[in-house]
Amino acid sequence: MRLAVIGAGAVGRSVVELAGEYGHEVVAVADSSSATVADGTGGRAGAGGDDAIGVDPDAVVARKAERGIVGDADPDDALSADYDVLVEATPTTLGDAEPGFTHVTAALERDRHAVLANKGPVAERFGDLRAAVDDSDGEIRFEATVGGAIPAVSTVEDIEPGHVTAVRGVLNGTANFILTRMAAEGLDYDHVLAEAQDLGVAEADPSFDVDGTDAALKCVILANVLSFGAVDDPADAREFTLADADVSGIRDVPGSALRLAAEDGRTVRLIGEATGETVRVAPRLVPENGTLAVSGTQNIVQIETSHAGRLNISGRGAGGPETASAVLGDVGRLE
Repeated sequence: MRLAVIGAGAVGRSVVELAGEYGHEVVAVADSSSATVADGTGGRAGAGGDDAIGVDPDAVVARKAERGIVGDADPDDALSADYDVLVEATPTTLGDAEPGFTHVTAALERDRHAVLANKGPVAERFGDLRAAVDDSDGEIRFEATVGGAIPAVSTVEDIEPGHVTAVRGVLNGTANFILTRMAAEGLDYDHVLAEAQDLGVAEADPSFDVDGTDAALKCVILANVLSFGAVDDPADAREFTLADADVSGIRDVPGSALRLAAEDGRTVRLIGEATGETVRVAPRLVPENGTLAVSGTQNIVQIETSHAGRLNISGRGAGGPETASAVLGDVGRLE
C-alpha cells in the first residue's frame, strides 16, 4: 500500500521508518509547514535514488530532526499525492477536530482509505466521519487512537459490538505512572508530577493526562464503536463526544488515600469505562494485586462480553513505534 503520512511527530516519524518492514511504501510526508512527495518517476524525492518510488525514510526523519521540516513542498501537496491510504497523525484537537477531520474527509472524497492516530475526529465527529465513509469507496480505521499498541478496537469488532456489554481499563500512562509512584513511595501528587516531568513521562502542561481528558477521549471512541456497531441503521445509534463523558482526574487524590487503600489490600487507578450508553473516567479503588492494577506507564483494556466472559489485554499504551505498529496493523486490514 502507498501511504501519505500527515503529521511528523513521534508517531508519524515512526510510521515512516517502519512502513517498509510491513510491506508498505511512503509516497508523501507532511508536517504543519512542509512536505516531501515522491516524484513518481522511479526515484526517491530529494535522495537521487533510481530504484524506488517512495520517499527516503531516513532522509525525511533526518531532515525533520536537523531542520524542523520534512521537505520543500507545501503540505497540501501531500494531501493530493497518489496514495492508497492517508495516515492522519497530527496532534489531537477538540471541538471541530480540525485540521484532522478535513484531512480524513479529503481522502474519503477521493475514495482513498484513512487510518487515524489522531483521536479528535473519531471522538468529536464520529457521525460525520461515518457519513463521509458511506459516500466513499474508502474506509477508515483507528486502532491507534485507543491504547497505543493494544488491539482494543479490533478485538471489540471481532467479538462484535452487540456482544460487548462494557469496556474499561487504565488508558493513560502518565496518570498511571503518577499513581503507581504515589502508592509505592508514599509521596504526594505534586512531588511525583515533578518527577514525571523530569523523566519526560509527563508534559510541562500535564492537564490533558492528569485531568482525565485523554482517557475520556479513548472511552468516547470505544462508546461510539459499541453504539454504532450494535445497530443496523446508524440513525439508531447514539453518538458520543467528550461533552457526554463524566470525567474526574487525579489532581485531588491525596497520598493518604493510597496509604489507607494499601492497608486494605487495594490501590487507586484512573479507570475509564465505556458502554453503548455511558462514558465515565475517575479514580477508583481496585485490588492491589488485581488485573486493573497495572504499574508504571502500562495500560490495560478489560472487555466484558455476553458469551465469552471478561477479556484482558495489556501493553504499552503510547510511544512512537508502539502506536505506529497499530497504525500499520490497520493499513494491513485494508489490503
